[in-house]
Amino acid sequence: MATQDDSSNISPIGLREVGVPSMREPPHNLEAEQGLLGAILVNNRAFEQVGEYLTADQFADPVHGRIFEACGRLIERGQIANPVTLKPLFDQDAALDDAGGAQYLVRLAASVVTVINADDYGKAIRDDHIRRQLIDLGEDIVNDAYAHDLEISATKQIEIAEGKLFILAEHGSSEGGFISFGTALTRSVRMAETAFKRDGSLAGVATGFSDLDKQLGGLHPSDLLILAGRPAMGKTALATNIAFHVATSAQRIDDAEKPVVAFFSLEMSAEQLATRVLSESTHVSSEKIRRGELAGDDFQKLVRASQELETAPLYIDDTPAITVSTLRTRARRLKRKQGLALIVVDYLQLMRPPTGQRPENRVQEISIITQGLKAIAKELSVPVLALSQLSRAVEQREDKRPVLADLRESGSIEQDADVVMFVFREQYYLEKAEPVQRPEENDGKFNERHDMWLERCNKAYGKAEVIIGKQRHGPTGTVTMHFHGPTTKFSDFIPEDRLPEQFG
Repeated sequence: MATQDDSSNISPIGLREVGVPSMREPPHNLEAEQGLLGAILVNNRAFEQVGEYLTADQFADPVHGRIFEACGRLIERGQIANPVTLKPLFDQDAALDDAGGAQYLVRLAASVVTVINADDYGKAIRDDHIRRQLIDLGEDIVNDAYAHDLEISATKQIEIAEGKLFILAEHGSSEGGFISFGTALTRSVRMAETAFKRDGSLAGVATGFSDLDKQLGGLHPSDLLILAGRPAMGKTALATNIAFHVATSAQRIDDAEKPVVAFFSLEMSAEQLATRVLSESTHVSSEKIRRGELAGDDFQKLVRASQELETAPLYIDDTPAITVSTLRTRARRLKRKQGLALIVVDYLQLMRPPTGQRPENRVQEISIITQGLKAIAKELSVPVLALSQLSRAVEQREDKRPVLADLRESGSIEQDADVVMFVFREQYYLEKAEPVQRPEENDGKFNERHDMWLERCNKAYGKAEVIIGKQRHGPTGTVTMHFHGPTTKFSDFIPEDRLPEQFG
């Protein structure tokens, strides 16, 4: 009995001493809320300083939030918000009346020393609101981790939590909102101004190929670009060339600004892609690099090139069969830590839809993937260049130049993409179609056919075509480029009539 009596006399301090946690209030700053509201009531111009980013639900005290919302409504109607005009609001609302009625508004206005700090008050209120959201998010993460849901794996929970954290970090709120047409117009004019001031008049990210940049205007943020072609046409080579140019162009101009490129390679390993980049930079055949068949100074070229390129902000993820949600999570993380200018995916048919989604057929699966890639482009405001395979129907035609209908599962890809491009090299098909002399043919006919074939081969040698089959914001057409097979390097094509005289 004595023991029970002793234990009943334990003080709250004694409870803390044995490990019972004390109550902690969520972050809030009622003084800042009162100071901001008082500043607005004294001078309605104070509302303009915070109205663009502060909302009523960000106030810790709901009464303060309703006063702020009421002030905003009156000010937007061109009326004055002060204790007199807001008095009817208090008369009709019992919760507001409990706070002190109209006299509370008078006290708020009377306690203000200056309205200069209104913006500081607003930022303090928003910061505390974000901290409260962060606490709520943390509690959700803990509760979800304790709830053993067989449908949601631990890895999936991490992806969901990281996505919410990213939204909170980027926007300071888990909710989006409308953008006025005036704001959109201002952004459009700024983009045009940037293009006007930039060399080459590009509004988007430069690909490094002048004719292609002229046709596309660069790679635009929020755009999903599809680069398609049959095997051996050079899809990966062209995508690698573009990624390498984006990642290294700023290095040559200003080391302080390095546009980061995320290259998701589902088909080739990171080492194979690095070999291609080295081959393009040193003009040493990638085949010779892989086999170690290097001439005297070739190895020195590789060493020098690797030292120059090792700091290039080109990040390669060679995870096979990556899901859309995993790609989104890793791209978000890279943008948050390093920045992000371009995402390349090689190639989309090797991707998998988000975990938990079970599409009924392959067409629906590709549709989910392309919609996911488009959503990533918009969310992160970067261009996404996704490679795609073409169907075998191309091989059955005499003219093997691809068209939109040749895209595998073409409906969803064509619909979701802002730009669809095809890589076509006639040289590849001609080299496979060398005329074979039949016994019944005489020498004259065979020679004539063979000479015509040789003439076509000579015209097509080293040429590649990038066919723009769809461009949502610009013209379609064909861009001729030069392709060097041994180093898998694309470059601008220069016609003979534009060559200098000594090379003409």
